[in-house]
Amino acid sequence: MQVQILRSARRHKTISARLQGDTLVVRLPAGLTPAEEQKWVERMAERATKAHRRAELNGDDQLQRRAQELNRRYFEGKLRWNSLSFVTNQNTRMGSCSPADRSIRLSHRLAEMPDWVLDYVLVHELAHLLQPNHSPRFWRLVNRYPLTERARGFLIAKGMEGDEGEDS
Repeated sequence: MQVQILRSARRHKTISARLQGDTLVVRLPAGLTPAEEQKWVERMAERATKAHRRAELNGDDQLQRRAQELNRRYFEGKLRWNSLSFVTNQNTRMGSCSPADRSIRLSHRLAEMPDWVLDYVLVHELAHLLQPNHSPRFWRLVNRYPLTERARGFLIAKGMEGDEGEDS
């Protein structure tokens, strides 16, 4: 990615960046030291890269269609959610669900994993819409997905899921 830095004497506190084609245009206050400027350019480049990745992953309805199919297959099509998206700020967990606002977030790292692992995490998070804990009832819902044990083993081997028992 090319970087264009625009310094402004009128800017005192604000720093912004925008991708324009293949160029990241960073607008900075003119009074920054070279070290501060470099720090901000790196920070803004990281943000732009993450935003581009999110847009790329969430740009089509593929994730929604996959979740709807799993909903039909394992939950009789009864589940509803308000939002479902890949995010780039989940590095220690593969997915999260907020039952109160019916939102599901999946780590962008799942996009690089086998489909059956993504499906397991989706079923896991969908089950939280019915059971917001990891009780035996929750695991009965998740275990409807036939590759649950295999997917959990895959994630454990990658260091991405704990190997605690199912009644945790």
